Amino acid sequence: MTAPAPAMTPVSVSSDPSERLRFQVGGMTCAGCAASIQQAVESLPGVASAAVSVTDGTAVVTGRDLTAATIAAEIATRGFTARPLEADRDAVEIRSAIERQQTTNERRWRRRTIVGFAIWLPLLALHWLSPDPAPAWIAWTMCLGATASLIFVGGGFYRSAFAAARRGTTNMDTLIAIGATTAWAFSALLFGSHVLDLDLTSLLGDEWGVLPSYFSEAAALLAIISLGHWLEARASARAGSAVRELLELQPDEARCIDDRGRLRTIPSAEVRPGDRVMIGPGDRVAVDGVVVDGVSDVDESVVTGESLPVPKSSGAPIVAGSLNTTGRLVIEATVDGRHTTLTRIAALVQDAQSSKAAIQRLADRVCAIFVPAVLLVAAVTFVGWLIAGDPVRGTISTVTVLIISCPCALGLATPMAVMVGTGAASRRGILVKSAAALERAGSAERIVFDKTGTLTSGAPVLAETTLAPDARIDATRMLQLAASVEAVSEHPIGRAIVIAANDAELTLRPVSEFRALPGEGVRGRVDQQLVEILRDERASCRVDIDGVTAGTFTISDAVRPDAAAAITKLKEQGLRVTMLSGDRREAAAAVGRQLGLGPEEIIAEATPESKRDHIAEPGFVTLMVGDGINDAAALAQADVGIAMASGTNIAIESADIVIPGQHVTAVPFTVDLARRTLRTIRQNLFFAFIYNGAMIPAAAFGLLGLHGPMLAAAAMGASDITVIGNALRLKRTLARRPAFETGPPAANPG
Repeated sequence: MTAPAPAMTPVSVSSDPSERLRFQVGGMTCAGCAASIQQAVESLPGVASAAVSVTDGTAVVTGRDLTAATIAAEIATRGFTARPLEADRDAVEIRSAIERQQTTNERRWRRRTIVGFAIWLPLLALHWLSPDPAPAWIAWTMCLGATASLIFVGGGFYRSAFAAARRGTTNMDTLIAIGATTAWAFSALLFGSHVLDLDLTSLLGDEWGVLPSYFSEAAALLAIISLGHWLEARASARAGSAVRELLELQPDEARCIDDRGRLRTIPSAEVRPGDRVMIGPGDRVAVDGVVVDGVSDVDESVVTGESLPVPKSSGAPIVAGSLNTTGRLVIEATVDGRHTTLTRIAALVQDAQSSKAAIQRLADRVCAIFVPAVLLVAAVTFVGWLIAGDPVRGTISTVTVLIISCPCALGLATPMAVMVGTGAASRRGILVKSAAALERAGSAERIVFDKTGTLTSGAPVLAETTLAPDARIDATRMLQLAASVEAVSEHPIGRAIVIAANDAELTLRPVSEFRALPGEGVRGRVDQQLVEILRDERASCRVDIDGVTAGTFTISDAVRPDAAAAITKLKEQGLRVTMLSGDRREAAAAVGRQLGLGPEEIIAEATPESKRDHIAEPGFVTLMVGDGINDAAALAQADVGIAMASGTNIAIESADIVIPGQHVTAVPFTVDLARRTLRTIRQNLFFAFIYNGAMIPAAAFGLLGLHGPMLAAAAMGASDITVIGNALRLKRTLARRPAFETGPPAANPG
């Protein structure tokens, strides 16, 4: 069994007094809406940055002297609703509010989709099956059906477009509203000419006499776009399910022991520090605390990533969400039930999923100018065809341009992949604090490890034994003599030598004339031989027997079992690996050899300041892996700081990514996850840009024919589905990735 890791004190290297406010935003339908809100909020005084996510309907605002009412009012001026999510509300309530909005949004789009297809499919059948010329009742049916579609399915698009117009802006719904209206008006003109028996050919040209109506295309446009929004809403909820799965691990109720020793069941959120909580076999822990009674093995894998149950007894820390496997435990709560480690993890994941990667800025800039640019292209298209003497094709091509030019896929490309990537990380106990950190980790070329507490456990062990060239004893005898003397000592080096002798099953000999030599070492007489263990410049200690040097011992930290496998995997991933250590060169080299690191990959005798300087190597994207204590400055200096911490220490401010466990192999897993996520983002952006880059010219030049509007609606829906499907493919791929592998224990050359 694995002993629980000691809890560490969270380290903060940030003195930034900035505030962070979160809002639930209603009414967003596209990336253009999010860009509009972000631009408005960032123009307010005191706001440093704003991250608006259309995928989960939230806005996170960072700055100083922020007022929620002012920000909400500014968002309202853009035609959207904004409700502050109070900081003192727990993560469960915040997530519930977000999911209620997602559920409402999904139901709304599902209802519109069902109504849209219920209207469109009969119109499509009438369009293709009716004789030419069509009877009057068919024409009337198609006209009324298309009108109903505009009212009941397109109403939301029109309201959004009008709201944008009132504030002097445009959005994706502007394109949809204009496109659907133009198709309907074009068809209504043809229909009206037949009803009124007008001869359009004499007025507008012979080609108007053979044109089909586009009533079914107008209905198709609204139905297919509603379907795309419905699929998008469902995919967003699935991609963000990691937060919900985390929060579901904390039980709703806790069994507290009152002052009279009676059990009473209360909601977990009402548990207060100092309350005693009973945890039975098979129960999940309701709140963070300390064991005060009982012995059991606890599965902490959901929080720490530790695959084996961890033994718990009196005094051991325990975290909410852990699963008690065997015995009965009584714990004393150290936090209230609303602010546990599990809810803090969920809040971090939520923040990461709402944040934006740097690569998304390009998409945001494009989305901000996309709709006005498309309106300009549509106008140029119509004028161009008018000059060419073909107003009919100009009208059809203009409608097709408006319909096909949807930036939805562009807006979904990054946030969908980020939600999947951060969610997959959280399921493995890895906390990615921002999309930008995930993006930078995916681009990393160099990784630097702080040795102590990261690649090693911090417990000294005998790493290497070296005999002098003229030694008259073997290594086993030298270890036996040295351990016999050190058994009387309390020095860490002495304990490491004694442990090595015990592991080798050596019998320790009686010692006489023992003497500690302050600043030098120890000496004693064993089997009539004077044995001295002294400090040595080249190794941890030198062993002299009767005044003659027999050899040296190199003492170093115990290498973690999976550290060598992690280093090998990182090198296979093409990363330059460097180990930083404050130890002497010989001790650091001994650890490096066990890890497969060469002398050029080891930097010894490093101070916290020099560690920071080594990180700041220009020209490389650098990852720094440490424990967040004496390497906090280096973690903050790195492009991405990764902290390996205990399960209760997830809030290391100097780290961008936190691995709350002791698995070094989680580091190459994180790099692989980041690379896959970044690759998916780039693929999605490529699909989105190629779609718009190819389809807009094709529509403008009339290459899609008379049925261009319907083909445009289908193509736009297909582009959204491609991006969503690619992100969900990433989710399935990451779910199939094996758990962290723990390699065999490193060989002890001593």
